[in-house]
Amino acid sequence: MCSIFESTIYPDPESEKAIMGSVVYCIHHKEGCQWSDELRKLKAHLNTCKHDAVLCAAQCGAMIPRVLMQDHLRYTCPRRRANCEHCHKEFSGSALEEHQGNCGHEPVYCENKCGAKVQRRHTQQHIQQHCSKRLVPCKHCGQSYTQDTVSAHGASCARAPVACPQRCGASGVPRADLAAHLRDHAAAAAAAALPCSFRDAGCRFKGTRQALEKHTEESCQQHLALVSALASRQARQLDSLRAAVARLSVNCSGALVWRISDWAAKMAEAKCKDGVELVSPAFYTSQYGYKLQASLFLNGNGAGEATHMSVYIKILPGEYDALLRWPFAHTVSFTLFDQSSSPDRACNIVESFVPDPTWKNFQRPSKEPDALGFGFPRFVSHEMLKKRNFIKDDVMFLRVKVDPSKIVAV
Repeated sequence: MCSIFESTIYPDPESEKAIMGSVVYCIHHKEGCQWSDELRKLKAHLNTCKHDAVLCAAQCGAMIPRVLMQDHLRYTCPRRRANCEHCHKEFSGSALEEHQGNCGHEPVYCENKCGAKVQRRHTQQHIQQHCSKRLVPCKHCGQSYTQDTVSAHGASCARAPVACPQRCGASGVPRADLAAHLRDHAAAAAAAALPCSFRDAGCRFKGTRQALEKHTEESCQQHLALVSALASRQARQLDSLRAAVARLSVNCSGALVWRISDWAAKMAEAKCKDGVELVSPAFYTSQYGYKLQASLFLNGNGAGEATHMSVYIKILPGEYDALLRWPFAHTVSFTLFDQSSSPDRACNIVESFVPDPTWKNFQRPSKEPDALGFGFPRFVSHEMLKKRNFIKDDVMFLRVKVDPSKIVAV
């Protein structure tokens, strides 16, 4: 082979001009470079072509296309500097690759597959102390279960302590031993002295179950007598309670507001029959005072018969009459209420009297009075009852008031 020296080459200037003036594409045309121009300009273009490979700017020795240089310097260059995204420490490129997958701050899933995600440096602590899938021993039987199932196991563990259904006070009876424990109870109960089922009636017998059954069969008459006596005592107690309730329900204020309902029907009955008398509930002038009762003749009585409504007051035998002063001397007033829709325009009817101490009806009563008592046979006329709202919704209200402080009728 012969050596060719530059000095021996005699280029044809015309050919060179023709060749260098030909239009060519960039050598990186397949990589996407769109440049095309004369051949003589190719070298200058390659100095700036983004697809042309140049030495790594970090001097790692790699030839990298200009367009990929930034990605190379950021992600693949062995001499790049970067921070770990978990611990934020700075590493060179090769060191970062070794560090990744070993960083203690990187979150990883628990290897027990409990679903928790913890930092790699805390995985052992999590597995030992917090993982729901870690194995823990049952404190009763000692067998190991995962943390999330040990509680459910405790509800059926044969060695778990349970309370005795008989409430004997024994604590910590293992579930597996409960049946034997209850059998011990049954044996003890069979030998124990049991009270008679009629003990509340007064039977004091006690004995074993067999003796108790025999006693129940042989003592029917005795038990019947005890139950009968108990029923009598309870009846007396009920009567006493009813009397106490009745005493508590009696009005002791010295004033009675008497509500007379079904007025029309009662007035019609009073007009059809002679002497129809309505009586109020009894009331007291005070807790230990006189016992009184009002009576009412809707169709009148005596001088007011068929034209007026008559009202009277009676003195009834009371529980504290022996402690009271006689004759009765308190002022008594009757008020028939006008049930007007406007209270300011109401016009009540009021009548009162001071008892005459010489009249026998104000002496201490010895029995329920047969007389009318004392009052007003012409308290209010039937005509007046129609003029005002004394009867409203078929109801009338009459107040009877006893005032010991007044000695003058008003």
